[in-house]
This record gives sequence, structure tokens and C-alpha cells, in this order.
Amino acid sequence: MSTVESRPLVGAGVSRVDGPRKVTGAAPYPMDFSVPGQAYGALVQSTVAAGRIVRMDTEEAERSPGVISVLTHQNAPQVGTGPTTILGEAPPAPLRNDRIMHHGQHIAFVVAETPEQAAAAARLVHAEYEAAEPLLDLRDPRAQHLADPWKMDHSRGDVSAALEAADVIVRGTYVTADNTNNPLGLFATLAAWEEDTLTVHDTSQWPSMVRTTLAMVFGIPESAVRVLVPYVGGGFGAGLRAWPHVILTAMAARTTKRPVKLVLTRPQMFTSVGHRPSGVQWLSVGATREGELVALDHRSLSSLSMEDNDFEPFSHGTSFAYRCPNVITRDEQAKLNIAVPTSMRAPAEAQGSFALESALDELAYTLRMDPLELRIRNHTEVDPRNGLPWSGKAILECYEAGARRFGWADRDPEPRSMRDGNWLVGYGMASAMFPYFATPCMAEATVNRDGSAFVRSAATDIGTGTYTVMAQLSAEELGLPLDKVRFDLGDSDMPDSMMAGGSGLTGALGNAVHDACRKLVGLFADLARGDADSPLLGAAPEDVEVSGGRVHLVGRPDRGESYADILGRHGLPQLTATGSSTPPNPADIGMSLAGAYGAKFVEVRVDADLGLVRVARVVSAIDGGRILNEKTARSQIIGGTVGGIGMALFEDTVTDPRTGRIANGTFADYLVAVNADIPELDVIFVGEPDRGTPTGTKGVGEVGLVGIAPAIANAVHHATGKRFRELPITLDALL
Repeated sequence: MSTVESRPLVGAGVSRVDGPRKVTGAAPYPMDFSVPGQAYGALVQSTVAAGRIVRMDTEEAERSPGVISVLTHQNAPQVGTGPTTILGEAPPAPLRNDRIMHHGQHIAFVVAETPEQAAAAARLVHAEYEAAEPLLDLRDPRAQHLADPWKMDHSRGDVSAALEAADVIVRGTYVTADNTNNPLGLFATLAAWEEDTLTVHDTSQWPSMVRTTLAMVFGIPESAVRVLVPYVGGGFGAGLRAWPHVILTAMAARTTKRPVKLVLTRPQMFTSVGHRPSGVQWLSVGATREGELVALDHRSLSSLSMEDNDFEPFSHGTSFAYRCPNVITRDEQAKLNIAVPTSMRAPAEAQGSFALESALDELAYTLRMDPLELRIRNHTEVDPRNGLPWSGKAILECYEAGARRFGWADRDPEPRSMRDGNWLVGYGMASAMFPYFATPCMAEATVNRDGSAFVRSAATDIGTGTYTVMAQLSAEELGLPLDKVRFDLGDSDMPDSMMAGGSGLTGALGNAVHDACRKLVGLFADLARGDADSPLLGAAPEDVEVSGGRVHLVGRPDRGESYADILGRHGLPQLTATGSSTPPNPADIGMSLAGAYGAKFVEVRVDADLGLVRVARVVSAIDGGRILNEKTARSQIIGGTVGGIGMALFEDTVTDPRTGRIANGTFADYLVAVNADIPELDVIFVGEPDRGTPTGTKGVGEVGLVGIAPAIANAVHHATGKRFRELPITLDALL
């Protein structure tokens, strides 16, 4: 059968198979679902950030028209705790006690006949507090610190001695803001019980995890829980947890014996489904006069809620980004009275690369060296942590292709030297990388008697194109036209899948689909091999391949028969096979598993009088391994680039330093990049299929954002001569 070596690097730019349903409004998102007899929920949230509730008055709310129930910590049933996953512990269960950990914490849940009645009654619930002074400042010395919380700190060589002996040293402190994921679709949950069986429609990037969580919380078997997520409506990481409002909705449905539906409001999205943690990073870089790195000391402090362990190792990428003999990375978290942080597109690397790539730009200017040349000079073909070669790393090709397309050679290296009328023109660049990530995954493939195929897995498609690329891959593996293949997902009753996150789903699920389809072809080959009426009599599975809906001898499409013929002769309606994938061990394959790489080149214009920043051009050269679908992959890089522009210039979740209230928790106040802020975005794919997995893919969902913020900051420095070490870069800082 065909191998990854014979496949093209970039697959056809097929339009999304789910596109027609989305553009006609037929795609059902979680908030679109309804069931007969459902009631509606509304949240009541804390108005203080720390302390305890001393009194809850729910009488007026309970008398309000249409109200069925009001749950508080005083009458809510006690439930269990969700599982610890690869992303950390489950968020705290809701309504456990009278303690307040952050402003906006859920303190009551109102159920009524209509959403309007529920919302009106929620405003009638009154709480009295014994308030405490909240810890809100990341650098507050009273905050509890967790050192090396994920046991990922790294050290090699003697960094102190190397810095002391270095010809040139650059030191800087870099600050990144709290950003909020803010998908356009509001998160929603619909929960319905039948006896001890629970069905939930939820906005989730990980249905299998939500199923496990709800089973543990309510003490029922996983087989009694079904989670449905055919369409998500965006997530950017916010859907990677089973949040307290999901448990509350299921709890309310169980206590009222009615299906209950909850749709969060936009302000509630800011406090209920996570956010990118704020952080401070300290970086020291030592180098020779020729630009060879001799020491990297990267330390970070990021924000954490009082009862959580969000996974954000800011400095981790520095341990293997460049060739450097002396490296130390250290990450700490500070516990604050804030809502629970969570993954947001390109978690940890978005923040960590801003510090590292900004510091390298400073080093290049100190050495009077081209920032691109500095990076090329410190390129490493092996993983510095273990000496193993990378399974695929084409960043040198990214540098070359990106610089050529951008016109980097036309840059005048002197800051503030390029001008177009009153606009100061700046060129900046940065490397980009997002580490390999995958967890075990399963898929099931079926070929029916009519020659069609049905492939499925309990994954989700958060807009990345999973429906489409998995249908393409399945069609390729089964030798069928795309219109004969249906790929389905978003149902926890399907084979377990990893989350749609960490740029890991395409690789893990793709390898599981590859395995399922190969096994299925093998089943057909086994049937034909022992069939005296088959032209494939005696042919071993390795002797056959598939194309045009037929199983035939390798290189002999005339010597074979169709799936339908094989099934028909054996009286079978269909054949099914289950496949799986598990991340390989680097020691077993002799390679370190590489994530995606890229080089980002940015041109900015800065108004010399007003300090306005406009991004004029962005070129992203990406090594994403084998690209299954150029159209959807390009879309991912473009979307990530837009997010990076937002991170660099606009996005900042502002918390009132006295009360802990989020002060800009609406789309009117929280700034995101809009169409007028975005120029033409150019994307180039380079490299080869990754050698570490059967399908040769890498994830590209995160790497589109990584490197954009430092490239913009570096371009602003080139334009103005001012160095910016804090995001977002705002007009007042430029004036």
C-alpha cells in the first residue's frame, strides 16, 4: 500500500465539506439545540473577589414569575470532583461552600420557564459578603508561588559562568497581558436526564473528557453519559475544560427533573471559560561578538487562580529553540483572586516567544548583525536536550523562502531610517515554533455494500477543518472519491479522541484514521485472499493497494475487484475496523518529535506625530509537515496571524485593581483586531512530511500566532528606535 514518501507535501485545497451547512445556517451549534419541556438557566455571580458569603436572599427570586428553582451553596447537592487530565486538574466543583475566590464566581443558578424569566429572577438574588482584600497583582509579595509546577524546568551547562564570560549580554523584562479567548459563539449547555442517563449538548473541544467529568461528578458510569458537539462555534482553547457552568446545568436538570439549557452572556464569558494568563519574564542572553549564543537564562512568573493548576510553561520553548550550550529555564505561578486561566491559542509559546524573539532582536542590534543572520547562525538540527535529530525541521527553508517573498534584503538596518511621507516604516522578523503534542486517539472506519465509507471519532471541529481533512485522508487511504466518504465526529459515544487543542488533533486523529483504514483494507484483502472466485486469490495484504473503490494488486488496477463485489459475494452489508494512534517514544524511533516551525516577517507603519501603528504586510513561511489541505491550513495560519496582531496591539483584559472586577468584559470595550486592522496576509508552506508519524503531518493551528507579536514589536523598534517589552503596544506608549 502507498506510503507517506509517495504523497505530496501539500494536499488539494478542498473547500470545507461542512461549508454549505454553515453558510446556509443549517449547522447546529450548541446554543441552537432544544428539547421538549426544557427550562432555562441563568447564573448569579459574585460581586466581590475574595471572602465568604454570609447571607443569601433568594425569596424574591423564587417568587418571580416562571421560576422553578434557585440553587445556592445552601441547597445544592454535593457532587464529586472531575478528573485530572493532561492539562491539569478539573476546575473546582460549583456551589461547594460559601468561599469566594474571584469576582464573577458562580454563587447561584436560577431555573425558569423562559430565558427572560430566568435572567430577571437572577437579578433578584441578593448576597451579603464578608469581603477580604483580594490578591490581584502578579507581583504582590503576599501571593503564594508555585515553583516548577509541571516539573519541566531545564538546565544544562553553567549559565552563570557563561554569562560572565560572554562578549555581549542582553537583559530584559517582558510583560504580557491577560487576553480572553472570546470566540464569537457564546458557550451553551443543554442537559437532559432520563433516570440515571445524562445527555448533554455542550460547547466543548473535548467531548470524551466532558463525558468522563460528568460521570465522575455525578457518580454514574461513563456509559450513562453522552456528550454531543457536532459544531462548536470557536473555542481557541476555552473549550478544553468541563467548566462549572456545565456541571451546574446538569445539576439543575437533575434536581428539577426537567431538561435545562444555559447560554452564557458575553460578560460571563470573561469569567467562566478561562483566559490567557498574564505574565512577567526575565531573560538574559549571552553571545560572542560573532553572534553565537553562549548562554540563555529564561525565567517566568504567570498568573494562576486560587484553586487551579493551569498548564503554561512560558520558558519551556527556550530550552530547545536554538543551539546554545548553557541554558536554564524556570517557570513559576502566582496564586491570585482571578477567574481560572486556561489555554488560549498557542498557549505558553505565544508569551515565551515574545520574550525570546524580542531579546534576540535586541542582541542583533547590539551586535549590528542582521536579525535573520543571527537566527541562522544559531540554528540546530538536533534537539539540544538529548542530541537526537528532529523528526522534521525546515526552519532554514522558512527563513529563506520568507525573506525572499518579503523582500527582507531591502531593509535598511538603521532604526528610524525608512520613511514613507509621515509614516515611519519598520521591518521586523521572528522565528516561530510550537512543540509536538499528541495523546492516544481512536477512530473507526466502515465500508458499506454500496461502496460508500463512514469514518468516525469522538473529536470536534472548532473551525480548523477536521471534518474536511479527515474525510480527505479517509478517501485517500480507502481509495475512494471524496463524495463517497462521510466523516463524523462530536459524539462521545464514538471512539475516544484527544482534544481539539495543542495543534495535536490532526496528527493524532489522522494517524488513528490511517490505522483504521489500513486495517479495513486488510480485512477486505483477507476476505479476497481465501476466495476462489476473487481475482485476488492468494494475494497477501502487502501485495494490494486501493484506488477507484477497488482493491487490486500493487501497480495492477486491472487485477482486483470493488469493495461492493467482495461484500456482496460474502453476504456482508459492511466491514468495520477500529484504529488507534499513540505518540511514539523518541528513544524508540531515534528522533525527537518536532512540532511546526515558521518564520514571520512583518512591515509596520507608525505615524511619526500620532504614534498610530498599522501592520502593512505579514509573510508567514511555515513548516507544517505534510499539509493535508492547503486551503484550510492557510486559513489556520491567517487566523493565527490575526490573533497575533490582536495580542501585539489590542488585547488586554483589564481587571480593576481594587475590586477584581473585569472592567472591559464586552465587545464594546475589549479590543480585538478587525478587518480594517488586517493587511494582506501571505502564507508559504515549505519542508517535507514529518518522519515521526505515518501520515507525516504536524499541527498548524497554533504556529500561525507564535512569533507575530515579537515580529511586530521588532518592526516597531526598527521604525521608531524605541524598544517595547510590554504587550499590547499602545498609542500612549508610542507618543
